[in-house]
Parts: sequence; structure tokens; C-alpha cells
Amino acid sequence: MNVWFLIIPVILVFVVIALAIFFWSVKNDQFEDLDRQGSNILFDDDAEAHRRAQPADKHSKPQP
Repeated sequence: MNVWFLIIPVILVFVVIALAIFFWSVKNDQFEDLDRQGSNILFDDDAEAHRRAQPADKHSKPQP
């Protein structure tokens, strides 16, 4: 039973740290735009650079 006198304060310290990190992240707008990073993978911004880096095929038409 004496172990509870050690475990409860340790758990309370972890809870306080977790709450402090959560409120810090909300204050610094970490949860402001949750969808942007997930949808960035869908848009290929460097398609032109990727196409130019590919070797040209002899039988294909040149790209404009």
C-alpha cells in the first residue's frame, strides 16, 4: 500500500506536464489547420521539374 504514496504524485506530475504541453500547443496554433498537411501529398507542385529530370525517350514526342 505504501507504493500508492509514490505512484500518485508521479502520475500527477505527468498529468500536469501533459496539460502544460497541450495548452502550449493550443496557444501556439498547432491545431489551427489539421487538414493542410494531410492534403499536401495530393498536390504535386514539382511535376514540371520531375518531368524535365526524366530521360527523353527516342520515340516520344517532345514535351512543350
